[in-house]
Amino acid sequence: PGVLLHTGPVWDSSSVGADVEKAGGVAGVRELLTRALRGPLLPAQQQQVLSALEADPKLVHRLGVGPRHLPALVEHTPVIAYELLLRLMRGPQIQAFLSVLAHTCMSLHSMEVVNRLTTAVDLPTDFVHLYISNCISSCENAQDKYVQNRLVRLVCVFLHSLIRNRIVNIADLLHEVQSFCINFSRIKEAAKLFRLLKAAQAGLEPGS
Repeated sequence: PGVLLHTGPVWDSSSVGADVEKAGGVAGVRELLTRALRGPLLPAQQQQVLSALEADPKLVHRLGVGPRHLPALVEHTPVIAYELLLRLMRGPQIQAFLSVLAHTCMSLHSMEVVNRLTTAVDLPTDFVHLYISNCISSCENAQDKYVQNRLVRLVCVFLHSLIRNRIVNIADLLHEVQSFCINFSRIKEAAKLFRLLKAAQAGLEPGS
């Protein structure tokens, strides 16, 4: 994709804090985010964006970042994608952003973003379930055996974390996740997750 972020005046420059100006100015931040749509940023560039977001909580609403930009930002700069989403949580577009995230291609970076969000805010249950289903489908549809094994391991570690931290109600996902574990029982992490499910299931049963 080319330059996708707004290039016109999307904010009143008089409202921009001095700290943001020190961090390189809003135009500079917007330019770095546009670069992030095409590839990873250098550590110093990433820090410049993070410092600007920290300095001005309202900055995120003036950058012209939309849901369609999210997949590229997640893959190239997951730390920045997380910080943007965190600041957009109470905004009117958050459902659109979460919908895109739930359907984006499963990867280590997207799981990193979702996992960090689950520990920072209360995400909608339907979003978490949809993202998990997407991860499971991605594993099942992977054609390359090496890639499939790697994806399964990532998903198992991710699900293990969600269950251990009580982010998800295991009763809501028991059948789907259990089937996933059985399908990939040859993989150590899937067998470990299956044992965790069985232990959690035992704890759910009356009289246990």
